[in-house]
Amino acid sequence: MCDLMPASQPAEKIGKMKKLRRTLSESFRSIVGNLISWRIQICVTKMSTRSCQGTDSVIKPLDTIPEDKKVRVQRTQSGFDPFEKPASQVKRVHSENNACINAKSSSAGKESPKLRRHSSPSSPTSPKFGKADSYEKLEKLGEGSYATVYKGKSKVNGKLVALKVIRLQEEEGTPFTAIREASLLKGLKHSNIVLLHDIIHTKETLTLVFEYVHTDLCQYMDKHPGGLHPDNVKLFLFQLLRGLSYIHQRYILHRDLKPQNLLISDTGELKLADFGLARAKSVPSHTYSNEVVTLWYRPPDVLLGSTDYSTCLDMWGVGCIFIEMIQGVAAFPGMKDIQDQLERIFLVIGTPSEDSWPGVNSLPHFKPDRFTVYSSKKLRQAWNKLGYVDHAEELASRFLQCFPKSRLSAQAALNHEYFSNLPPRLWELQDMSSIFTVPNVKLQTESGDSIQVCARRNSHGKASSGSKH
Repeated sequence: MCDLMPASQPAEKIGKMKKLRRTLSESFRSIVGNLISWRIQICVTKMSTRSCQGTDSVIKPLDTIPEDKKVRVQRTQSGFDPFEKPASQVKRVHSENNACINAKSSSAGKESPKLRRHSSPSSPTSPKFGKADSYEKLEKLGEGSYATVYKGKSKVNGKLVALKVIRLQEEEGTPFTAIREASLLKGLKHSNIVLLHDIIHTKETLTLVFEYVHTDLCQYMDKHPGGLHPDNVKLFLFQLLRGLSYIHQRYILHRDLKPQNLLISDTGELKLADFGLARAKSVPSHTYSNEVVTLWYRPPDVLLGSTDYSTCLDMWGVGCIFIEMIQGVAAFPGMKDIQDQLERIFLVIGTPSEDSWPGVNSLPHFKPDRFTVYSSKKLRQAWNKLGYVDHAEELASRFLQCFPKSRLSAQAALNHEYFSNLPPRLWELQDMSSIFTVPNVKLQTESGDSIQVCARRNSHGKASSGSKH
């Protein structure tokens, strides 16, 4: 006969089972609560992006990157929703939803004071970024075809900001350029790239909140006609190359370099701005009537219809801007059309042929009989001030190469002899560090007063001399 189980064992076993069931029940409620909270957040995000009308599909991978390199991009920006709330707000939404669920499931039927304080949207400690009423408009700075830019002030921290207010058309949705600009800038953190602080989406507008920078290179050169101080040109060019090297290493092209898109702070920091064309599939267009100025900075390969872009596309624009800063006038100010623009380029650089530019005959708009045959000249013959600055002409000629693959890259240009008299610490800076954090590095006054740059060895170990000016 089997021995009977002691009476105490069933009671102990039942107690353990009840304890386990309570634990599982609490875990299940917690999981369900999190799932509900997560679902609510998805709904909020979907509602806020409804007017986007499927614009995720228009942010295409760079067609300019070789096939073997495209994988490395990993669509770093494609997961970014330009209308999603800042992380602090998302966290708050989750907390509020969880607080609501927990309050409903409470046996007491009352919300704890702690939860009520945390979830109150009117709490003075609640973040207010991402809200339209968090910024005060001070004055209009400019207006374009689809956006207006205002100088503004943050009510959260009191700092000045630039508000780019993009008007949304219900039948057209959000402009593609706005999507590109927001998605790209969200992931770029560099002292020489304009900083995107916040994104505000309403039914009528999409507002991009940028750091406020008081002028641009175009306005700066207008105030200092006849060419900038040579030392200032060097510092501006160094910063431009620094910002370009940063984005080019991430397989991003700016594609619209011109002085108007290079912001200048009151301390002399240069910042790349306006990334609206940064992922455009095709830069050239057949409607150039109101884009003549932009033509001045486009490379001949783009003007001739090439769509095989790479980082060299931006480097031609660098050369044009470099010469304009030194000489005080635009390098190639075409006044009529693409034909006129190309003629001005070929007059200095030389008319290309298959020998000097392999593959030029296959470009859509290149017809040899349409262009006068010019031989190349020394750049100082066209822009005499290049001859007054050591190594400036040689560097400019490395940028202004008709054959795209012959152009100097941004990273290589930073190591050019032209920069040899700058302090070597400039090459050691972190991405978010300004060049003006290095001692003895600051803009010269355009009246001619000089600030001596100490002689020392540069990053290549070559002796560098003090500034001549």
